Amino acid sequence: MPSKDAKSAQKKGSKLSKAEKEQLQKEEDQRRQKEEEEARLLAEKDEQERLERERKEHEEHQRLELKDKDRREDELNELRHLLEENQTAVTKWETDSRAKAKWDRYMRCDGSPDPSVQQEINTFINLWCEDPEVQIKPVLKECALALQLLDELEGMLRDQPEAADAVRYQETLLSIQTLIQSKLDHSTEEILKWANAHSDIETGNMQTVVQDDIITLCLWANLNKNPRFKGFQFEEVGLGFELPKQLAVSDVAVRILHTHYDHLSHRANLKSQNPSRMSLGLGAREEPLLEGETPVGECEDTEGDGDRRGSTQQGGAEEEVQSVRGSEGRKSAVSVISMKEERRSGQKQLEDAKQKLEENGSQIDTMLEGDDSGEGDSAPTPMDPVIDSYEGQVVDLQQYTPLGGVFYCDVFRLPPQSQQLNGWEMRELLDTGLQPFPYPTEQTQIQGSASMKLEDSGVLTCPPVGVTVTLPDSVLILEDPQVARWDPEGQHWKTDCISETSYDQAERKISFKMDSFYAFTLLQDSYANMPFQSWELRPLGQDSALLTITAALTEGSKCMLQSDQERGLNHILGQWMSPSVLQKAMVSAGVNIFVNQYSDKYVSVNAKDPLIENAVYEQMALLSSAFAFSWSQWNTQCGHEYLVLQVCEHLDPVPVREDSWCVYLLGAQRSQKLRIKEHSEAFSPELDPGSEFHSTFLHMLRDGMSPAGQERRSHHLFIEAVHRLLRVTRPLTYS
Repeated sequence: MPSKDAKSAQKKGSKLSKAEKEQLQKEEDQRRQKEEEEARLLAEKDEQERLERERKEHEEHQRLELKDKDRREDELNELRHLLEENQTAVTKWETDSRAKAKWDRYMRCDGSPDPSVQQEINTFINLWCEDPEVQIKPVLKECALALQLLDELEGMLRDQPEAADAVRYQETLLSIQTLIQSKLDHSTEEILKWANAHSDIETGNMQTVVQDDIITLCLWANLNKNPRFKGFQFEEVGLGFELPKQLAVSDVAVRILHTHYDHLSHRANLKSQNPSRMSLGLGAREEPLLEGETPVGECEDTEGDGDRRGSTQQGGAEEEVQSVRGSEGRKSAVSVISMKEERRSGQKQLEDAKQKLEENGSQIDTMLEGDDSGEGDSAPTPMDPVIDSYEGQVVDLQQYTPLGGVFYCDVFRLPPQSQQLNGWEMRELLDTGLQPFPYPTEQTQIQGSASMKLEDSGVLTCPPVGVTVTLPDSVLILEDPQVARWDPEGQHWKTDCISETSYDQAERKISFKMDSFYAFTLLQDSYANMPFQSWELRPLGQDSALLTITAALTEGSKCMLQSDQERGLNHILGQWMSPSVLQKAMVSAGVNIFVNQYSDKYVSVNAKDPLIENAVYEQMALLSSAFAFSWSQWNTQCGHEYLVLQVCEHLDPVPVREDSWCVYLLGAQRSQKLRIKEHSEAFSPELDPGSEFHSTFLHMLRDGMSPAGQERRSHHLFIEAVHRLLRVTRPLTYS
């Protein structure tokens, strides 16, 4: 063990002298000063390098801008030439197609009238009015022919004919619709006259179903008058009803007439287009932006409200990006008076229909004179849609779409049945036609939901009528459907007088009660699929591309629809159609991914300059045989005047690899490829090294295009089809 003295000497030796401490501090200061000097020099070097780099980048940026400026006019002229050349070819094809269609219609020689020839269609209507045929099978065949004529008339109206022709077509359309309903009512009466001859042995009542591909007629005649009768189900067609006791003991017949067409909703639209003839609704409006209402071969200028908004943009930017095909807002050709029509039956119905045909012309002519106001061809003043609020229950057809056609649910007085007497069959003949049975009765009928009164015992004196509908297979239901009934006086759909609605999703069956008998339809939110989750347009080969839109509830592609969802879409899947025909078929089936000038009032959108947007769609269509385009998350972070999307050259009919995509920023003045990728941490408009600025998106992509891609020259009709699909879906705004 060391001694205490040794320990003391050791401690004393371990202490530093003052001089030593000062020396150590001096060395530490010198080391720190050296490090600071080195850091300063390094920072100065870094700053010099940064300034030099920025100088070079600025010089390079200026060089690229000057290069872009020098070739701007050439690029814009080349793009203009391509679009004009394509449009000229499309216009010629349309003209030739119309001429051929007109000739083919003339040479059809199948006995059907040409609806564009007034004499032929008038002769058809008059002869059908006077035709005494009442048997349901022949009548259904006649109705099928009449519906084909209606389709032709609607097509002619979409072609924007002269005002006088449009009035005539609309007049003819309304007359044929009225006559179809009149004929069906007359056949219904004929069946009911012979109800006792076709009564069911088990129930003692008569029930029958007659149908074709478009019309389903279900009839039940109360011959037994059993007070315990509750209702009846037409199992083969998925329709049924529940009857109140008052009607179960009355001489009545119930009809459920399901038409796959809808001849009622357009009357609400016609009424809304004529503000002088309505109490609530819409004013005169221009046609929708990017509507795409016609087939590929029927070119229309469809710039609407979006282009009017875009016209306020400043200066040359607008001139450079807007379509060189310069389109004008389409004007509404006519305003047609909304007709209030009651369904009548028997000979009286036919006479009324014929009288309407004679009177329609003068009514519409009067309306035109009142609407013109000496303005000639001036466009109507656009108005924002006014959501009807009459009793708070009028359906806004801008927001909701009727699905599955119309169901006419009626109760009629049972016509006198034949009696057997001494070998003779006797029948009372009436000339009143088919007579509706009042329910609720006139003594208890009160407007609205108060139409059912309670007795002192608390029992309803006029209980509601129950209805059960199995949804047609031709309809895809995205959400629980709503039920609306037709108001013949107000000429619109309403949701009042309907209660206890329930929907069985597994069985696709909806049940509800109504306080009386009405025509009704099923409604679905038109924008249930919006905004889109993502989209992709990729080529499958020469003049072949796949547009996939991942919507909120469904996923599909066009012009031949493909979908993982088969039920409700089998009738249109895998069929080649023009864009407008496909649009109509999809909307009718409950799959709406198409927008109009009112859509942004119901959907939260990523608003973009419509002129820039449409210019991009035009150029995407030109290159859609060689390039794939896709949604980008950065499109929501680049502002109103810019668009961001992913692009890559893609020549094989296989899905695009994730690492193949590049991000592009598109604006009014130029297009550029960005350094960032889709999965980068933040958005940056920094130019991708090695790329250049271009005045058009077309030339931006051509800059790095492979020789194989340059050889792909798309057909003008394919380009037009892709452009129309992009215009009517507007994925850059609605995703």
